[in-house]
Amino acid sequence: MVANTASPAWRLGDLHHLGLTVADIERSIAFYRDILGMTLHRRRPHVDNDYVAAQTGYPGVVLNVASFKVAPGSAQSLEVVQYMNHAGPPAETATNRSGNSHLCITVNDLRACHADLKAKGVRFKSEPVTITAGPNAGGLVVYFFDPDGYTLELFQPPT
Repeated sequence: MVANTASPAWRLGDLHHLGLTVADIERSIAFYRDILGMTLHRRRPHVDNDYVAAQTGYPGVVLNVASFKVAPGSAQSLEVVQYMNHAGPPAETATNRSGNSHLCITVNDLRACHADLKAKGVRFKSEPVTITAGPNAGGLVVYFFDPDGYTLELFQPPT
């Protein structure tokens, strides 16, 4: 393990949230809450603070924001944001493109989860795949997509 090489004056803390920009926040809320079962933690349909305009670099920006807890009691959250003005075109979300990311969520029974989500119309990149090498050998993994094409991953650790 590599030690933290940050300046003694500061250090990184824990992951606070992952933010995703979405085209239709109501569609995303329905997906993350109703299909995946995340808990809607906070809802802010009209965010137009001066600091947000300065942070994003878009004067007068108005955001529609929803935050979810993936698991009860988790400190981290997933935030979805719809730009109500200054909206840009959709990004190319292929996993082999630099700058793209994916969110990995653990699950206790990936095959059952896959079958349930597939029956609800969720689009998957493949069937569940058995991990055959490395520290997670024996586990299962699969990529799937949210309504905006973001890649999400389900991971069942090895037993």
